[in-house]
This record gives sequence, structure tokens and C-alpha cells, in this order.
Amino acid sequence: MKAYLVLENGTVFCGEQFGAVTEETGEIVFSTSMGSYIEALTDPCYHGQILVQTYPLIGNYGMIYSDMESSKAHVKGYIVRELCDYPSNFRTDGTLEDFLKEQGIMGISGVDTREITKIIRSEGTMKAYITTKEPAFDASSEVDMKDAVSTVSTKEKYVVNESGSARIALLDLGTTKSAVDTLAKRGASVTVLPYNTTAKELLAYDAIYLSDGPGNPIDSAEIVKTISEIFGKKPIFATGLSHQLLAMANGAKCEKLHHGHHGANQPVREISSGRVYITAQNHGYAVVSDTLPDGAVLTYENLNDKSCEGIDYKGKNAFSIQFRPIDGDGPNETGFLYDKFFAMIGGSTNA
Repeated sequence: MKAYLVLENGTVFCGEQFGAVTEETGEIVFSTSMGSYIEALTDPCYHGQILVQTYPLIGNYGMIYSDMESSKAHVKGYIVRELCDYPSNFRTDGTLEDFLKEQGIMGISGVDTREITKIIRSEGTMKAYITTKEPAFDASSEVDMKDAVSTVSTKEKYVVNESGSARIALLDLGTTKSAVDTLAKRGASVTVLPYNTTAKELLAYDAIYLSDGPGNPIDSAEIVKTISEIFGKKPIFATGLSHQLLAMANGAKCEKLHHGHHGANQPVREISSGRVYITAQNHGYAVVSDTLPDGAVLTYENLNDKSCEGIDYKGKNAFSIQFRPIDGDGPNETGFLYDKFFAMIGGSTNA
């Protein structure tokens, strides 16, 4: 079946439908990851977005449910150059197409994803529409992202590794499973809490991890207020969206990026050492570096656009990063940032 991707600027791409048959409007973004399509599809940060994969072949290792970053897919639509119909991997649980059917998400294959990416890089992130009908686009249609955080956050609190030594509250604004698992693996008892948890409840724990999440930080004013109430009272580690909210709680400003940072190859420079890390990121906004308050020190910057990637709050036992901290043995692992967090609270690192 033919399917159409219609960009806000009027450009139309025709390809083949796969997955579910739907009509959706979303914010179109591209990811430069060469793999990890399972993680991308199930990353809550992609809530409300139509995702374009720049890597040309997707689905070759099928669907592996244990690699999911949350309990479901969050994208509005999925755009690929070529879909692998016959995956080959000993861990495969099924095909990518079957998974998208289960999730009610439509994919489009056989389109020029390089050209789509070039348009986004040139004109910036924009609205887009996917359909199997004769293409049309109403430029007045809106992509509603105001409830993005409340939609993807856990509805009930739950505990992982209840016997852990350090009691960490994880404020879930759209966390990934890997973030929760990494904290637990390092010896923490992790209580995952809904986005609207009060400051009083958060302060009952030894330390607070503020998670990544989707949407515009301006839409999370109540969470900013809560963060301002806990700031300086317990050790805080913030990533992604929460990095922005923590900065806003201290008076800094955020701005929308031209086409965002999406993928696993974003170069970030550690300012103190000059070392460059290749990081995983998924966001469309950034903290404005020259609005940081006194006592907030810029620690990392993006090499492509010089945007703020990390902040230390001196004397406040708090720090934040825009990218995803990754455990591993390679030269770009940034798991030492978890060690830094545990050092603030005297937690053991059993990884």
C-alpha cells in the first residue's frame, strides 16, 4: 500500500506503508544512530514525534523485547529507507513490522531519508503528516506536546532493588529502563516516582535522580517549582530534560534548537580536560549558556553548535548533563558520572 509523508513546507514523499494503518501529525526529527532502533522506538523522549532513521537498513535483527527502554513505543510514525522483511538474530522475538502493528504505529519505507534529513537540517524541525490517502496538509494543525511528560511518566511509584544501600528517588519525566537498571546495578534502591511527586516526598530519600523526558521545558513549570524546593537539600543528578529544568529552577533560560540532537554520535567536549565523548542524545531544546547564574559552571559543550551539555552547581551537591550517561568498556563510556553521583551520597558502586 502506498503511504505519504507530507512536510509542513509542502514537500511530499511517497513510499510503502508498513506496520499499522493510521493518519498522524507529529514533529519530524531524524536520528543518526546506526542501530538501536528498538531503543529509539521505545524511548519516551520521542513522544509525539515522527522519527526518520538516517541509517539505510532498519529491522535486520528484528524485534527484541528485552531491549525495549519502556513498555511501549512512543513515536507517532516511523520513516526508513529500507525495511528488512526477514530478520536474522538468535535473540529475535519477531519482526519490526509486527511490533508496529501491535503498537498502532505506521511506518513508511522506500523514501529518500537522506533528502528528508537534508531538509530538516536546512529548514529546522517542523510538523509533518503521514497518511495512506491522497496527501494533504493543514498547516494550522497543531502537535500537542504540552502533556508529554504526564503522558509518559509512571502512574504509580515502584521500587527496583529494594535492598540497595542508597535510597534514590527517581523522578520519572520519561525515564529509560537502562537508567533505572544502571542505578540499581550500582547498589541503589531506586524508587521510581510520578512526575507530580511533591518536594516533601522526594526529600525523604538519600538522593534524587531527575530523569530525561520529552517536550518543551517551558511546559513543565510545576516541575521547575518542585525542583527549586529540593535544590541544595539533597544530592541531585539531572539528565536530558531535567538538565534544562534544573537550570531553569536556578534562573537560566532555554531555547529551541534548529533541528535538535537525536542519535548516538553527538560529540561533547569536557571543558576542564578538553576530552571529547561521542554521546547519545534525544532533545530539541538546550540551556542558554550565557544565562547561567553565579555558582553554576559550564562543564560540557556540544562540539557541533557549542550548546550547553553539562552544568555543575558548586557547593550544592548537584550537577546535570544533557546527554545520556552510558556504562561500558569503550572509550566513550560516561558511566563515571554515575560514580560522581554515588560519591555525593556515599553509595557503593557494585558495577
